[in-house]
Amino acid sequence: MTNKALHILLVEDNKGDVILTLDIFHDLDMNNTVSVVEDGEQAIKYLDNKNEFTDAVPPDLILLDINMPRIDGKEVLNYIQRQPHLRHIPVIMLTTSASTNDKEDCDKANAAHYIVKPLTSESFIKVIKCLKSCCFSLVKIPE
Repeated sequence: MTNKALHILLVEDNKGDVILTLDIFHDLDMNNTVSVVEDGEQAIKYLDNKNEFTDAVPPDLILLDINMPRIDGKEVLNYIQRQPHLRHIPVIMLTTSASTNDKEDCDKANAAHYIVKPLTSESFIKVIKCLKSCCFSLVKIPE
């Protein structure tokens, strides 16, 4: 366990959810650095330091939506798991999809957690607080 700030990659196409997530991180005094990409294609380019992401900092944790344009979150998760240099990064699926099939697919692809986004901002704050206390503290950052 570490007290060092995490670098989080947030992969989310809904601008409102991005703003809400970043606001909650700020309000909870989460000392983490967050990089944001808006779809799966950008996520893969970011993770592989391609195109506009040649100087991208490798994330310690990925928050990944499922339903996105171009390349969806399940495809990104599967891509991550096939890459030896990426598969160690914990991926938390943070999505509106409550589909049992989606959850099973993500579990099979080794997602660390599968969290259905709540409909209210108050409930979403509770989810982020839980992530902060339960999940973020378990991420191991290489020295």
